[in-house]
Amino acid sequence: MRISGTCKSCGRDLVARQVIDGGGSCPWCGTPFNPDYAVTLVERLANAVEAGERLEKAIEELADLRPGFTIETESVVGKIKRDLARLEGSLVQQS
Repeated sequence: MRISGTCKSCGRDLVARQVIDGGGSCPWCGTPFNPDYAVTLVERLANAVEAGERLEKAIEELADLRPGFTIETESVVGKIKRDLARLEGSLVQQS
């Protein structure tokens, strides 16, 4: 799963792998995204990428089975969408 976002400091787009590889800092301006919890941030971002990849694969495999039931999209992504909205809502460039 390719998780992407925007740096609140410089406004440039980035992907999770860049943040992970950069130790929790913006790959463009170098601003730390959470200086007090950089290790935790990197770990949780890596967990999110890995979990997303597993979820994508599992859903793909379920769909390939063509089961005799449906899955309600909101039951899978509802809470994720709400948590993502919390992250998007805080996008304010800092000076």
